[in-house]
Amino acid sequence: MADTSKQYNDVIEMCRSLFINKMKDYGSAWRILRLPSLTDQIFIKAQRIRGLQQNKEQRVDEGQVSEFIGIINYSIMALVQLELGVVEQPDLTLEQATQAYDEKVAITKQLMLDKNHDYGEAWRDMRVSSLTDLILQKLLRVKQIEDNQGKTLVSEGIDANYQDMINYAVFALIHLKAA
Repeated sequence: MADTSKQYNDVIEMCRSLFINKMKDYGSAWRILRLPSLTDQIFIKAQRIRGLQQNKEQRVDEGQVSEFIGIINYSIMALVQLELGVVEQPDLTLEQATQAYDEKVAITKQLMLDKNHDYGEAWRDMRVSSLTDLILQKLLRVKQIEDNQGKTLVSEGIDANYQDMINYAVFALIHLKAA
């Protein structure tokens, strides 16, 4: 499992680096996005990945890797929005946003380590296409919870679904890097 932890860190570092560079370009403009908008951004990326996996022809010169990175970063932004709420104007410095990013990653990685222990690294035997389908399923669940004004009767909440999407996308990137 030490290998998984290192691989996870490597993927997150790549995503974090892009997040920081985009913060330098755009600031925290993403802080105005409501959760359904972030969910829709993630949905678009997951749908594109599925399309890339199914279609023979690709017309845009960006592959699955950049889309999985987007899923991770938008999901982390969504977790931050869940905690801090939506604002009318960008309000986080690069340092504040990076700290919030790192906090959400630490919690999500611990969840992965706990589940990975219990499931025996079953994800290693999964296909990237299955991980994509699981992300899409989680997105449909989040959309339903959003339509229910965040209420669930017996199911885990929106945050757990975003965390699972992050972890599935990290697993997909680990698989793609090994291919």
